[in-house]
Amino acid sequence: MSGSNRPLKVFLCYAHSDKELVHKLYNRVTKKAEIEAWLDVEKLQPGQNWEYEIRKAILKSDVVIVCLSRAFNKHHGYRHEELKIALEKSRILSNDIFIIPVRLEECDMPESLHHLHQVDLFKTGGYGRLLRALQGQVKSK
Repeated sequence: MSGSNRPLKVFLCYAHSDKELVHKLYNRVTKKAEIEAWLDVEKLQPGQNWEYEIRKAILKSDVVIVCLSRAFNKHHGYRHEELKIALEKSRILSNDIFIIPVRLEECDMPESLHHLHQVDLFKTGGYGRLLRALQGQVKSK
């Protein structure tokens, strides 16, 4: 790894009904030594103020992966607050890749993410494209 020797911090934003798929993604991403992923079910400890910890994790992240699905778009939940925090931080950053929309299945993109290029994990080569984007960010750190 060039630059700093700390791992790339990646936050995973998702609908809880997609937790199995997202957990598989978390496991694949964390196998890379240079990537440290943050997933609520893995990182939150009993008794912690989860809203505070999630906000802190997003703000400390180098990249936020927004795991999109029909369920993500269906109901409003805290994931939409997470997305809002990530979008606020992305406005401060210049042209760095900060938010990566990742579609877990065929679904609409939220209006707030239309300006960003997505990657489809359900299509051949999708995971490899995501990993190349993340590794590109590792190199730029």
